[in-house]
Amino acid sequence: MTIGIIEDDRLLSRSLKVVLEKEGYRTLQVYTKKDAGQILQGTEELLLVDIGLPDGNGMELYHTLMKKWNRKIPAIFLTARDEEQEMLKAFDLGAEDYVVKPFSMKVLLKRIEVAFRRNRGEDAGEQILKCRNLNLYPQRKKAVSGENEISLTAKEYQLLEYLMKNQGQVLTKENILEHVWGIDGQYVVDNSVSVLVGRLRKKIEAAGERPYIQNVFGLGYRMEEE
Repeated sequence: MTIGIIEDDRLLSRSLKVVLEKEGYRTLQVYTKKDAGQILQGTEELLLVDIGLPDGNGMELYHTLMKKWNRKIPAIFLTARDEEQEMLKAFDLGAEDYVVKPFSMKVLLKRIEVAFRRNRGEDAGEQILKCRNLNLYPQRKKAVSGENEISLTAKEYQLLEYLMKNQGQVLTKENILEHVWGIDGQYVVDNSVSVLVGRLRKKIEAAGERPYIQNVFGLGYRMEEE
């Protein structure tokens, strides 16, 4: 398995390379956004991405690379800033994990192991959630419509999984706030749920197709059963 290391601290990058290769991983090192765009191929199985790169933001780089390669590669973001908003933004972009420097190499290795386990192939006995032409692979946090993978943010994925696990049931705004935002649900603005549902609909529903998500007037939302 190949891990791409996008880290401008050359001492840390070298340490990561040594530790990972000792564990049997192959590594590819780059130090800037420019290098990442030119050297990484999109065939890596995992990316370690420093958020504070010298020529730009690592989160923006990750988003750009995923669009360029048209595939989702798991990423663990590395940062020296322990800030909640930055952490939430990373997860919204689809991060597998978020690690604050300085960190334990043993802990990082365990998080890498967990990330690979979550994104294992379909032959690993994974339960698949289905609704008409839509398949969801919970272990890998992957949504597929027909043969096309759908790129979802962390919250879009959480909402879709919640709806698909409760097909045919009406889920209230309060249900969704509690499940997707957790304890932070009480602080989000009133239209956050409707905005999130709208974004999800655009991604999973083709033009002219029977909608997957129905508005239940005055109550909430329901995912239509097959």
